[in-house]
Amino acid sequence: MKRIKTINPLRRKFVGSLACGALAMSFTRIARASAESERIEVWKSPTCGCCKDWITHLEANSFSVSSFDEGNSEARKRIGMPVRFGSCHTAEVQGYAIEGHVPAREIYRLLEEKPDAVGLSVPSMPRGSPGMDGPAYGGVKDPYDVLLIDSNGMASVFQSYR
Repeated sequence: MKRIKTINPLRRKFVGSLACGALAMSFTRIARASAESERIEVWKSPTCGCCKDWITHLEANSFSVSSFDEGNSEARKRIGMPVRFGSCHTAEVQGYAIEGHVPAREIYRLLEEKPDAVGLSVPSMPRGSPGMDGPAYGGVKDPYDVLLIDSNGMASVFQSYR
């Protein structure tokens, strides 16, 4: 006759508690590490509604935003973003320039991939991009590209939105 081994229910709870505790500690470490990478500074016009809406988009996607109501051109120049890729606001995150209405998911991708680049740009102000997608635009979505700007000032398509 084969003997069946029984499992002590208290032991099962104890092992489960250890596993949950380790998992919780891992999530805490990840959250702490990503909180460091999610700080972003934005320079914008004090009266620009779409800039404020873009900041709301960033905050809704877990960025911690510090915004300044002046200094857009100076920030763009200091970070090294060529003026031809300029837009209504300039941001900086982990040394990268973020110019215009760049979606948060592309900023996270940039931070994950860490290319040798100045940063990302969405030149002009395409309708349907984050911050340009409110009720005032009637649901219109223009196709646009998120550009990766290299250290020589050359652009390549990082992501297309069609």
